[in-house]
Amino acid sequence: MTARTNSPINIVDLFAGCGGLTQGFHSFKPGAFRTVGAVELDVAAASTYAANFAEEAGGTDHIHAGDIAKWDPKDVGSTVDVILGGPPCQGFSGLGKEDPNDPRNKLWKEYVRVVRALQPKIFVIENVDRFLRSREFELLTASTRDGELRDYELKTKLLNAADYGVPQTRRRVIVLATHKDLVASHPSGEPLKHPRPTHRKPNSKGDEGTLFEPLKDWISSGEVFSTTPLETQTTELPDRTCSILDKTLPGTFSTTDLHIGRNPTERSLKRYEAIPEGGNRHWLPEELSTPNWINHRSGSGDVMGRLWWDRPSVTIRTEFYKPEKGRYLHPKAHRPITHLEAARLQGFPLDYKWVGSKIQIARQIGNAVPVDLAKAIANDLYRYLCAIAPQ
Repeated sequence: MTARTNSPINIVDLFAGCGGLTQGFHSFKPGAFRTVGAVELDVAAASTYAANFAEEAGGTDHIHAGDIAKWDPKDVGSTVDVILGGPPCQGFSGLGKEDPNDPRNKLWKEYVRVVRALQPKIFVIENVDRFLRSREFELLTASTRDGELRDYELKTKLLNAADYGVPQTRRRVIVLATHKDLVASHPSGEPLKHPRPTHRKPNSKGDEGTLFEPLKDWISSGEVFSTTPLETQTTELPDRTCSILDKTLPGTFSTTDLHIGRNPTERSLKRYEAIPEGGNRHWLPEELSTPNWINHRSGSGDVMGRLWWDRPSVTIRTEFYKPEKGRYLHPKAHRPITHLEAARLQGFPLDYKWVGSKIQIARQIGNAVPVDLAKAIANDLYRYLCAIAPQ
């Protein structure tokens, strides 16, 4: 098995969402990777993906907006070098019921089905940290010994996006799988490994980097918020629609269109004003609190929390526009963060195209892989393949 680096490296993105992984691979080096197919169940997210990548993929026919179980990998029509994907994590996430019988937990098997059909040189799986403690992860690793993935060597690691220049402390499991034929022919004799961190928590001990490339401090959320207006001018997206995948939806919108606010009640506004930078619900006077918050002084300190300007943000989730769901108040303005700010904290460029309602786009942003984390993986993956067939 040899690497195809004299031409773009073909990638397929499964459970693609709005395209965070793909965007990271493309932003690493223009022309290094080429999208040849993608699968995403949610039509709004699939439309966002198509708005950004369908032209390169050869048209919308290569973007399957539907159940992956009903998708034939042969529809790609090209050799596939790399498969990317983050099977749905709700069954593993600590925010859900963590139901071991959640049918979404089994979707990794569909990922394996596609791997078996397309035989990529490398595949990448992204998931939440609890995936490491799941029965599904045990089955996945067992399949590399004598099962369907016996032709691949797996490397698994829990990465913090902040360690790779993302202004967000998002922890995700990254599984890197390299075909054994590629390992055997590689000069290193080893499978692809996880990228080394480029950043670290300020004043932390540990990896100092190298003599020539010392680690930088984590990037603070202030670097994002300093580029957006403190106040919002509208609560609505522009009035336009599109039909990219044969379904009419709001859009397309650029990231710059997403600086939309909310209409808080007077009581909510007073709560926002009472909470200082880094504070949370515990800072509220009794008349602005709730019986539940008053009676439960322990538990999450992020509920109704305000971000720090000089630190990375907490994990951006799908309801970041609701401060009662987490630490999502702007560090200085008396409001929740906007869709624009959340997208920038995830690393999406200002000209990225979005399709869907406010809620649908928020879900796409919160479920995405941070672009710069994906870019770091793309960097090492590209160099790994180039070591066999340098350009």
